Amino acid sequence: MSEDTKETFEDLSYEQAREQLVAVVSRLEAGGVSLEESLALWERGEALANRCEEWLEGARRRLDAARGEGTSAGAAAEA
Repeated sequence: MSEDTKETFEDLSYEQAREQLVAVVSRLEAGGVSLEESLALWERGEALANRCEEWLEGARRRLDAARGEGTSAGAAAEA
């Protein structure tokens, strides 16, 4: 996969990446594509899945940080 394609994936929102991933999976499940096209679709799907995972990990970190800040602020207020 080229660097240009990777940069394009980095610009996608979670929803855009997920929507494209669903389309890739649908095409693979439908069959009727050549082996070469199937491999290209698989690689694209992997990159899109990785992008979705990056978004989800970022969201988890933000939630963990917010919970940690809330706990610290709450503990300080109780003291």
